[in-house]
Amino acid sequence: MNLALVVIDVQRGLFETEPAPAEAGAVVARINGLSARAHQAGVPVIFVQHEDDGDLAPDSRGWALHPTLDVQPGDHRIRKTTPDAFLRTGLDEVLSFCGVEGVVLCGYATEFCVDTTTRSAAAHGYHVVLAADAHTTHDKPHADAARIRAHHNATLPAIRSFGPSIRALPSAEIAFAG
Repeated sequence: MNLALVVIDVQRGLFETEPAPAEAGAVVARINGLSARAHQAGVPVIFVQHEDDGDLAPDSRGWALHPTLDVQPGDHRIRKTTPDAFLRTGLDEVLSFCGVEGVVLCGYATEFCVDTTTRSAAAHGYHVVLAADAHTTHDKPHADAARIRAHHNATLPAIRSFGPSIRALPSAEIAFAG
């Protein structure tokens, strides 16, 4: 299956906060491991950046990708304004042009943009592999980030009604075919 790696919202304005998202450094390191394997296999790598009128204003410091992300010159960039990386963006067109049948998803925020993009990817006909330890969020009053991530890793793969599969795997177990 032809895959693409989609990295969602790993931006300075979301990661350089106090407190930082849960396991922020480890999550970025796992994303970089996925990215390195994707690059090695010739798999498209797509960085999605959320933008708004506040801290994530386009081309601002907060909007910029996290400085330790491994971004290569041939990587794709997608701008979005909603939690859905497919809605009013060129993501579907980029994936289609690259002949992609499935996506590996990772990034921020588990319960918003990662969740919504996972569902939307399946609705668009893509098989989804959620990198179970390479997405994160901030603690919330009702649940800490670890519990939120565990919940989504358990519930998203249980959705079968879209047709394409949704799986959650540790990032170290995700392989990209060249």
